[in-house]
Amino acid sequence: MVMDINEIREYLPHRYPFLLVDRVTQLTTGESIVAYKNVSINEPFFNGHFPHHPIMPGVLVLEALAQVCGILGFKTVNKLPADGYVYYLVGSDNVRFKRPVMPGDKLTLEADVIKGKRGIWKFACRATVDGELACEAEIICAERKVA
Repeated sequence: MVMDINEIREYLPHRYPFLLVDRVTQLTTGESIVAYKNVSINEPFFNGHFPHHPIMPGVLVLEALAQVCGILGFKTVNKLPADGYVYYLVGSDNVRFKRPVMPGDKLTLEADVIKGKRGIWKFACRATVDGELACEAEIICAERKVA
């Protein structure tokens, strides 16, 4: 299953500058997702991180991974933010950053379901650039109904 930015916006409540997923290239509900973010020098965070050596902040790489987890969760349970649901990032374990992510990189985002129970999901995640590991983490998300 492929999702373009318009469909991604249906499944994530985030908007510019915090929407960090450009396209989903593979998705198997209840199992896994592969997506990517094209990292551009025009990203607002590069103005301060770091002006003479721009690097995507690690916490934003982790956030991009959490966003693909949210898409996979929403698709799996067939719900949308428009229905009054949101996925919160509630935990991360074993987070490791292996290489910097810089302007011009295509950041590939992968998540596999480890387990899901009563709206709490745990995912094994990897972010890569040209096949080289940039970040790995276990991410925990919680589905919640909001007003």
